[in-house]
Amino acid sequence: METDTTLLSSPIPRAGRREWIGLAVLTLPTLLVSMDATVTYLAIPSLSASLKPTGSQLLWITDIFTFMEGGFLIIMGVLGDRIGRKRLLTIGFVLFSLASVMAAFAGSAIWLIAARAVLGITGAIILPCTLSLIRSMFRDDRERTIAFGIYTACYAGGTMLGPLLGGILLTHFWWGSVFLISVPLMCLFLFASGLLTEYRDVDARQFSLTSAVLLLTGMLSATGGIKHIAESGAFQWRALLSIAAGVVLFSVFVRIQKTIRNPLVNLHLFSIPAFGATLATLFLSLFCWSGLYLFIAQYLQLVRGLAPMQAGLLTLLPAAITMAGCMFAPQMLRWISRTVTIIIGNIIMLTGMLMLTQLETDTHLFLLIAACTCLSLGCGFIVTLGIDLIVSVAPPEQAGAVSGISESSTTFGSALGVALLGSIGTAIYHSHMAAAKTSGISVITEDARNTLGGALAASQQLPAEAGAALLVQARAAFLVSFHSAALIGSIAIVMMVLVFSIAARK
Repeated sequence: METDTTLLSSPIPRAGRREWIGLAVLTLPTLLVSMDATVTYLAIPSLSASLKPTGSQLLWITDIFTFMEGGFLIIMGVLGDRIGRKRLLTIGFVLFSLASVMAAFAGSAIWLIAARAVLGITGAIILPCTLSLIRSMFRDDRERTIAFGIYTACYAGGTMLGPLLGGILLTHFWWGSVFLISVPLMCLFLFASGLLTEYRDVDARQFSLTSAVLLLTGMLSATGGIKHIAESGAFQWRALLSIAAGVVLFSVFVRIQKTIRNPLVNLHLFSIPAFGATLATLFLSLFCWSGLYLFIAQYLQLVRGLAPMQAGLLTLLPAAITMAGCMFAPQMLRWISRTVTIIIGNIIMLTGMLMLTQLETDTHLFLLIAACTCLSLGCGFIVTLGIDLIVSVAPPEQAGAVSGISESSTTFGSALGVALLGSIGTAIYHSHMAAAKTSGISVITEDARNTLGGALAASQQLPAEAGAALLVQARAAFLVSFHSAALIGSIAIVMMVLVFSIAARK
């Protein structure tokens, strides 16, 4: 009897050198996916001039990656449990690199959108496999929290360093070069992947492909309708029908999850107040971060006239502070709770967004750097401890399902942030540019009305005085759209803090 008590009370094994080195190896695919999500931002002006996408196509180029990724995250996580997480991660990394080459040499906007869609699907293989491997490698609660901090720091660093590397490449090469970063990272990962241990769930259950299709098509249908409204500036019946179809598909998806034996999403978890509130906080933080960084990249190049390299260099300080903050966040739990730390992260993000509403064409760039730092640092706090909190409140036997749900929440938040805030910004810009004729500008092309990049290109084809007037009008319209998006995000964050505070007390 004494022996049984000793066995039951034996400590959870702590991670050794192999696990920590394995975590370092897993940073390679993490960096790759995160960099690819933002590396296109600085390439928007040059690829717009080369491929001449419409306003809607331009939004699809930037956000179809995260939409496809989010749609396949859960199903790929379950697939990794069945065939082996390390094996699927390796397959996904190789396919991701091949799709990157496809994007680099795209000859049209449609071809680039297709390549980005493939990148999203393969990215959906990488993220859940990486996170589930970390969960399997680190069993001690404190070590797992620290590992999550490092994981989040690498992801945040990748999203911030993506524009920097993109700026360096765009200074010397064509826009497609930003997609080729994955090739050397893939080679390095394949060389070091032998340090990873394979994990497989021998009792893994089947998953519903029908549910995955409903989730993906519902998202794309609803967002496609929103994009069409933003581009046309009118509520056309086809766009409204597309949105309605998306809502119906989501309703069917939820109903199926309640009835099938092996749902993709366990809806019972949402009965835990802290679980649902934390997921909503994760969703909203990435919604605001991703959507606003789309505006920031264009502001630096098209409003302030910075070269891609200069714009990329401005991300260095925010990236360094954010990575340090993500790694420091687990240490804050020694003094304050996860709930309070997450609320602090929301307040820091709110501060950054309010700073963004004060930007003008001649504002000192220090304000933008400070805003970017607050925006990214607050988001890093939320994601690091939000994932940790979700794991804590969910039943231990559902840890794998929670991993897929948490990743889907952040991914869809990022995707919808680009789509909705980007669409709202496009609509506001379009509406202001439609009134440009009354401001003494007689010739405005459709490209100039759709995007600021199109206006910049059009201004170069006009006489000096007319071109300068067009740029003033376009930049003013862009700033109105930028400020509006930041204000919408600020209001949403304030509401989220109130909801999260109430839910955390239950």
